[in-house]
Amino acid sequence: QVQLVESGGGLVQPGGSLRLSCAASGSIFRINDMGWYRQPPGKQRELVATITSGGRTNYADSMKDRFTISRDNAKNTVYLGMNSLKPEDTAVYYCNAEIQADWNSPLRERWGQGTQVAVSS
Repeated sequence: QVQLVESGGGLVQPGGSLRLSCAASGSIFRINDMGWYRQPPGKQRELVATITSGGRTNYADSMKDRFTISRDNAKNTVYLGMNSLKPEDTAVYYCNAEIQADWNSPLRERWGQGTQVAVSS
């Protein structure tokens, strides 16, 4: 069974930084795109950033100057570095990945359980 497990969330003051991690485990043959999404309180889930297996990145316009997505393919892990955090960055952050479990299985989209980030003084 494939799992995505996020870590690194928490409470931070405005202007602070956090680094989120998401590790994929289980039966994994190949991981295609990985990404981060977030869901602020009372709002819909939105894209934060994605990264291909080759390292090409894509960001939501409002976050590209403060957030950095990266991945370690050897560890099946994706990271999100967040700087200059604002109260409006408060949300549950979800990891997403397209994973092929074995050589004759299709790519399937997987989600983590989410990690809470709260930005408040």
